[in-house]
Amino acid sequence: MQYQCVSADCHLDLGWMPPDLFVNNANAAVKDLMPYVGDAPDGPTWMNKRGQIFGLACAMGSGGRKYVSGKIDRADRMAAEGLYSDAARTARRLTNPELRLKDQDRDGIQAEVLYGILGAVNRVNDGKAGAEITRIYNDWLADFCKASPKRLIGLGLIPGNNAQAAVAEAKRVAAMGLRGVEMSLGGGAIPLFERQWDPLWAVMQEAALPLHVHITPYLLTPDPAHWTHMESRANNAVLLGKSPLAAVDTLMQMMFGGALERFPGLSMVFAESGLSWIPYVLERMDYEFSDQYKDLPLKLKPSEYWKRQCKATFQLDFLGMRLVDLIGEDSLMWGSDFPHPDGLWPDSQENISKQFSGMPERLKKKITCDNAVKLYRL
Repeated sequence: MQYQCVSADCHLDLGWMPPDLFVNNANAAVKDLMPYVGDAPDGPTWMNKRGQIFGLACAMGSGGRKYVSGKIDRADRMAAEGLYSDAARTARRLTNPELRLKDQDRDGIQAEVLYGILGAVNRVNDGKAGAEITRIYNDWLADFCKASPKRLIGLGLIPGNNAQAAVAEAKRVAAMGLRGVEMSLGGGAIPLFERQWDPLWAVMQEAALPLHVHITPYLLTPDPAHWTHMESRANNAVLLGKSPLAAVDTLMQMMFGGALERFPGLSMVFAESGLSWIPYVLERMDYEFSDQYKDLPLKLKPSEYWKRQCKATFQLDFLGMRLVDLIGEDSLMWGSDFPHPDGLWPDSQENISKQFSGMPERLKKKITCDNAVKLYRL
């Protein structure tokens, strides 16, 4: 396989999964909590028998929102390519391997790294049910990627609130041939500096499974009754705008907890986090470590661990392109975010050309292809 462009951040959302996947494969004890597609006023909707709603089927983004023309520019562009059409929904275009590969071709990429349905796992708000959804999804994902293992690069899901369960699922994921794990850091997550995670890091280091943490908008709560529509919109913009900065906390937990020192073969990816914040945070960590935390079990400066073991993905970050030497060219991976409504599909190549204008072709190829090829052993 000749790779010229690899998207290191794409998605498989619950809305496009087979409608009865979870109900048909779940343990009887949690079957009532499993999501399935049922009828609702707005059309076919993912729900469970306890009355929880997970979004419209075959709709827009991870939350299954209804596509409305004129609301989101990028979504309009995707709609023009038939992404939200009746035909796309009928064929479950985004989870049909043949159609998925055609969409890769349309965007000029040869492989994509696939993040999963953690939002749905977190929303079910039940540990046993969440573990069952995770198991069923990981089994389905392994079969999905077998359709084209050099182009469909799946990441298995593991919980962030149960270290023993995470170890067991990571072992299963490795045995199934998936290329990494995506950890849930939703409600109840155990801080990553706790040593109870060490058995997981050991398994992942041995299996060469990179750890992935994808940004997610901060949890939405019901708007106060006195808010106007514009006040609600402003709040949503704040929540979405600051979501990449959650990566700072996760990075510092791993760094100052010493996990990257104890497990030098463990790789970590911060997905859709952008780049521009990284030099400041590295400088800040280096200063605090040298100034007052030299007792922490680190033999290197935090910035040195970053360049040795960490990566971040981005879609559009023009400022970040001016900071490549400070971040480290080995630590950058481009992603289109397909099929999310703020993603670049089907115009990825045009946007790549704009971002990398004036930069060496060698560097462009490394960031948009070679770093991912190396990390995922393509």
